[in-house]
Amino acid sequence: MFCHATPRSDEEIILATSSQRHLDAALAGVREHTVICGHTHMQFDRQAGRYRLVNAGSVGMPYGQPGAYWALLGPGVSLRFTRYDLQAAASEIRRTSRWHKADSFARQVLQPPSADDALAFFQRHQLEGA
Repeated sequence: MFCHATPRSDEEIILATSSQRHLDAALAGVREHTVICGHTHMQFDRQAGRYRLVNAGSVGMPYGQPGAYWALLGPGVSLRFTRYDLQAAASEIRRTSRWHKADSFARQVLQPPSADDALAFFQRHQLEGA
């Protein structure tokens, strides 16, 4: 199964650290054994009860080391990381985007927040949503 965040919500958070209780509620009624999710942009591959939960990560808005986090599917799941020309990507974002946050986004491509800071933020957000 593929979903943006969880099968029941496009905004709910699943983390590598989510409790089994939270996962049981978020995945209630799901028949598939592998769930590919996203939303947090934090790459992980986790077995949780009968479910394999995978977050492929993010190519353009990762946390931690700058670069592209993604997953190769079939057969199985293989988490991947690829370096790319970050300066060229940031320049292209600034050059082509009319978005008012383009410069901020380009800076994040070059220097993403740490994975630890992002995880702490999402853990707080997950608790507030519980």
